[in-house]
Formats: sequence, C-alpha cells, structure tokens
Amino acid sequence: MMRKIAMMAFAAVVCGKASAGGLMTNTNYHIAFDRMMARGASFDIDAAYSNPAGLSWGHDGLQFSLDFQKPWQNRDITVSTEQEPFKNYKEFNMKYEGKASAPIVPALFAAYKKNKFNVSYMLGIVGSGGSVKYDNGVPMFTIPVVGMLSPIGLIPNTNEVSGKYPYQLDTKLEGKQYIFGSQINFGYQFTDNFAAAVGIRANYYDGFYKGNITANYPAMMSQNGHLLDLQLDCKQKGWGLAPIISLDYHKGPLTLAAKYEFRTKLETENDTKTLSIESMGTVTDVNALSKQVGNEATMAALSQTSMAAMAGKIGGYLDGVKTRYDMPALFTFAVGYDFSEKLRGTLEYHFFDDKNAKMANDRQETLNRGTFEYQAGVEYDINEKFTVSLGAQRTDYGLSDDYQQNTSFACDSWSVGVGGAVNLNEHIRINAGYFITLYEDYKKNTQYLPSINTTETYSRTNNVIGIGIDYKF
Repeated sequence: MMRKIAMMAFAAVVCGKASAGGLMTNTNYHIAFDRMMARGASFDIDAAYSNPAGLSWGHDGLQFSLDFQKPWQNRDITVSTEQEPFKNYKEFNMKYEGKASAPIVPALFAAYKKNKFNVSYMLGIVGSGGSVKYDNGVPMFTIPVVGMLSPIGLIPNTNEVSGKYPYQLDTKLEGKQYIFGSQINFGYQFTDNFAAAVGIRANYYDGFYKGNITANYPAMMSQNGHLLDLQLDCKQKGWGLAPIISLDYHKGPLTLAAKYEFRTKLETENDTKTLSIESMGTVTDVNALSKQVGNEATMAALSQTSMAAMAGKIGGYLDGVKTRYDMPALFTFAVGYDFSEKLRGTLEYHFFDDKNAKMANDRQETLNRGTFEYQAGVEYDINEKFTVSLGAQRTDYGLSDDYQQNTSFACDSWSVGVGGAVNLNEHIRINAGYFITLYEDYKKNTQYLPSINTTETYSRTNNVIGIGIDYKF
C-alpha cells in the first residue's frame, strides 16, 4: 500500500510542467505600456519592441531608455468536495495559496536613426519572469496521498481536521521560469509614407522545479518513521531564435502598423540534482541510478520493479532529458490616430498561435485555439512638460479543462493601466505607470482518486508598477 501511495504521489508531481509560449509571453517592457497598453503604433523609443518600423518617423539621432517594473501576484487553487468523509478533511476543502514573486524587472532600449535608416535594440524578460511557491503543495499531489492514507486507518473517519492526524505531512512546490530576450532590428523608410524593419531575437530559457512530499509516522517500524519521502530538484536551460518583420504606414494623423514574430523553437535540457523516492524505509535514488547506467537503462530497470507504472512519468525529469517549450508566433496590428496635436489614441490586436507552439507532452493540442488580445489606449499632452495616459487590454485564451494544471494555469482577464510622463528637458523624459489585471476564475471538476470528485477553482491577481527614463542625444 505504501508503495502505491508513493507511486501515485510522485506521478502527480512529475506530470505537471509549466509551459512557455503565448500563454506566458510578456508584452510589457517599457513603462509606456504600463500607462497606456496599446503601443503598437508608437514612434517613441518603446517602438524598438512594439513597432520597429515606426522608428522611421521618430527621433533623429541616438536615444536610450532604461525601465524598471515591480510585479506582485497570487496564483491560488481552491478545492472542495461534498463526499464523505473527505468533505471534513482540510486538504480536500482549502485554498492552496501560490505566492508569485519577482525582483525588480529591468528592460533596456536603444535606437539610432539617420536619414531613412534606423537600427534598434531591446533587452528584457520576454517570457514569464519570476517564481511561484506553494507552501502547502498543490492538490494534484497532496490529495492523492491524504486520500490513500484514509483506508489504511491512519486518518480517522471522523470530523477531525488534518492537524489532529497521527502523522506529519509536509508538501511544498516551487517553480521558476525566466525567458530572456535580446532583440535587434534594422529599419528603412522606403517612401514618404511607408517603412519596414527586419530583425531577430535570441531567447534564453532558465527555469527550475523543486518539490517534496514527506509523510512521517513515528509509530511505524521503519527508519526515520517515513511513510514516504519524495524529492525533486531539476533545472532546465535552453535557447532559440525568432525572426521579426515589422511594417508601418504613416500619413497625416493616421498610422497603420503590423508586426509578425516567427515561432521560437525552444528546447531545454534537464540538469537534475535530486530525483528520489523513499517508501517504508526503501530508498530509490533515481537520479543517481540514471547517472551511473544512463537514462535508458534506468527506465528499463524501473519497468521491471513495482514502480513500473510510474516509470514513464519520471522520464521527463531524468538528467539530460530535453523538453520543448516553444514560444508561439505572434501577429500584431495597430491603428493609431492623432485627434489633435495633444491627443492621440491607438487600437490594437494581438494573436498568439499557441496551438502550433510545441509544449511539454504536446500540451498545446489540448487548447481550443490560440490567444486573442485587444488593446485600446489614449495619451494627452497637458503641456510641453506633462503627459497623461490611460489604457485597457482584454486577454482571451483558448483554454480547456485538459490544459489547466495545478502547476501551470491561465485565466482570461481584463487589464487597466494609468500613468504619465514628465519631460524634464529636451533630452530627458521620466515615465511612470501602474496597471492591474482582473482575472476571471476558472472552474473544473477533478478526480484525483477513484470515486472522489472535487471541484477546483483557479484564480489569480496581478499588479505592476514601473518607472523609466528616456534619454535623447
């Protein structure tokens, strides 16, 4: 029975990988985005990302921008059930709080324009950009363990909560993902009204997954009193390239701009430090075994033991294993219009082709479609020194129940941004902005154990503040 518990719990741990792609692609690098959202028709320095061809209508000469943002987020999973006796167990009826954290997130922009030619550069975190930690684990591996303990009498069939159970259960899960992007574009103004740019971005993926689930029972006749002890520590790194094409048509007050980023093939390789199982005093150091005899031999050996059912599931975390985390192709189209010398507005559309960006275990195939984003923003110059702006964004994913996982989930959302800029002199502009994202909860029915139905509600919060400085030579 203990072996079965270990198998179920460990299988649940390793099944959930976060994916990189449209569902994690960042578009907020410059503070002008934070305060306006729709920047696809920009001619300012932030166009180095949002509209490289548009720099043909921008500042003559050299300019730089350095921007800093601070996000804070929650990614929570609330689980519930009405089935006896589990409706009285805390782990089956609680909020698993995920605390997402990130340091101050910087971004660097540079551009140079002379006559009809321009070149631009952007460096930033183009995907994800932080870590999330669940101090109480997540339902997908906590619930199976608690549920399996009940039939063998280690959990009393009463209304007691788990704090009174005769064992100690410690579950934690933490993951980090950063995708760093370094982008260069070359633009040319072909006519009075038309310009284009081509470029390329190098994307570098850096992530890790750490988790444990430990059930101790002092009365057991095994060393350390362990019912089970599962440990995972795996780092992943990889890189890929994405060509970029940008077009801009500008005549009078009207600007039409389009950009296409090709799919980035991102393949990561595991650097696994720990992958082990201890069950009833028997320790299997899967990671050490794989380094001694190789991954193929390790999998073959596991398939001949009582752990055969889980052999295929742990394969993705063995040292040296490669996994795809493609970033999707991205198409953007923006319409900008100057209503007066002081008032400007932009409408914008994004499409992330997530279904054709390969993810771990072909998870992209569970999506109903790619991601749609709709943006609108206005900007008003109070005078020569002060500018204020306001914007909104709607993000609509093609989600499905099969796509949503405890370790990586998304929720459709609305975002609202506000802020302004101050021109200190003819060379220096300071931007400041804040935006909040309001997510729609996503509910799905789950069955982590046979005949035990639970309801999970995925919810998120997100706030970002930022400040940046633009300098024109």
